[in-house]
Amino acid sequence: MKKINILKNSRDFDRIIKGGKPYKYKDYIIYLEKNTNDVYKFGLSVGKKIGNAVNRNKVKRQLKAIISKKHYQNNFNCIIIVGKGINEKNFEQRKENLLIALKNLNLIKEKSNE
Repeated sequence: MKKINILKNSRDFDRIIKGGKPYKYKDYIIYLEKNTNDVYKFGLSVGKKIGNAVNRNKVKRQLKAIISKKHYQNNFNCIIIVGKGINEKNFEQRKENLLIALKNLNLIKEKSNE
């Protein structure tokens, strides 16, 4: 994921979570906010219930890899909060569930070659 597409500021997280309606799918809670910029931004939140710092960073790295493989619509900010059940899933299951959730929210651009 490129740096321009990452949300890190805690004020942005608070604003999006307070202003958005949560979309829940399996182990993910996704908050969306429309914006006027020509970019999309993702923020990832992995809590301490997931495990120690090594496990949390592994989950974040995997989610970033999944997100970076697709093309997205513009003009949105998205916060993805990971639930406790993510530890029982392998990478393929995590990928499948996240992509289904993002497709249900109409965030992924449809490409003819994919």
